[in-house]
Amino acid sequence: MASTMAAGTVPPKEARTAWLDEVGRRCLAEAHGFVEARAAEHFSGRGEGELAETILPQFLAGGKFLRPMFAYVGWRCGGPESDAALRAAASLELLHCFALAQDDVMDASALRRGRPALHVRFARWHAEQGWSGSAGRFGESAATLAGDLFLVWSEQLLRESGLDTETLSRGWPRYDAMRAELAVGQLADLVNDARTLPGWDALLDVLRRKSGNYTVRRPLEFGAALAGCGPDVMAALAEYGGLVGEAFQFKDDLLGVFGDPAVTGKPAGQDLRDRKASSVVVLAAEMADRRRRAELAELLNLTTVDDDAVSRWCELITATGARERLGELIRERADKALAVIDPAVVPQEAADALAVLAIRCTERDQ
Repeated sequence: MASTMAAGTVPPKEARTAWLDEVGRRCLAEAHGFVEARAAEHFSGRGEGELAETILPQFLAGGKFLRPMFAYVGWRCGGPESDAALRAAASLELLHCFALAQDDVMDASALRRGRPALHVRFARWHAEQGWSGSAGRFGESAATLAGDLFLVWSEQLLRESGLDTETLSRGWPRYDAMRAELAVGQLADLVNDARTLPGWDALLDVLRRKSGNYTVRRPLEFGAALAGCGPDVMAALAEYGGLVGEAFQFKDDLLGVFGDPAVTGKPAGQDLRDRKASSVVVLAAEMADRRRRAELAELLNLTTVDDDAVSRWCELITATGARERLGELIRERADKALAVIDPAVVPQEAADALAVLAIRCTERDQ
């Protein structure tokens, strides 16, 4: 994929931003086309797949495609521009769709990217058909199976990306580790309840496994491994990825409490309603004085978290200083991450792209 901008005519940040946007668009096109073809192959003309053939390709829309971008930047740390490598990177978005579909079932989330979640759409379809049995149960089961398909299709797209066997062999261990770590992190998150607040170190361990590593570090390492990068590059990417991954999850936790529903596509304070022991909640408990800690404990023990409780919780979190402090931690990690990317080790174009991606992960509003 050749750059459309002449060297020296556009500042590095703007050039890398445009390049990354193009990578994202091409990854979306590859992933969407692949899922559309597979959905037609498996469901066309079959009544049970009438809805699946339509909504599975649609599920890709609205994604940020961060994981494919990080994977492709990892590849560019040691490999040339490559359509095959880009398709391999795009396979990670299908892995992400698997995670989202099943995560929404586990969290009983009604919305995903501002639209009804897969299990909600399948449940509505069941009801519209007038079928017997529980529409909700059907929706959850169908969405879980859809997630399984995305998992299978992710590996299939990787295998059929066009990369040769030797190149792929370098990536399989990283790909397998990323999938296993994602599942293990999700299990840890299931028992991560705000009513039994974990300590900060225990929380960080869960966040790294569930989201931070999976979003940034592992995709970077996966792409770099495919390209055959050496230990110096891998070490720099691992450190950068760990720091930006944590910052990404901290930002996600802030948005889960203070995000604008019109932008995030989720109800205000959803993480509080779900009683998630997120970083901002744990930090608030650690920073609170005795009076505010007692008020937080009272909110944590509520049977139902309504709008008034969410508002009070947000006020308390802000009053403890946790909201501001978490913002500082995000900026500190982003700054440290950029400092470890040495252009003498990581190619300058890749280093510029990593700088842009660090900003996207930490200054986003959705």
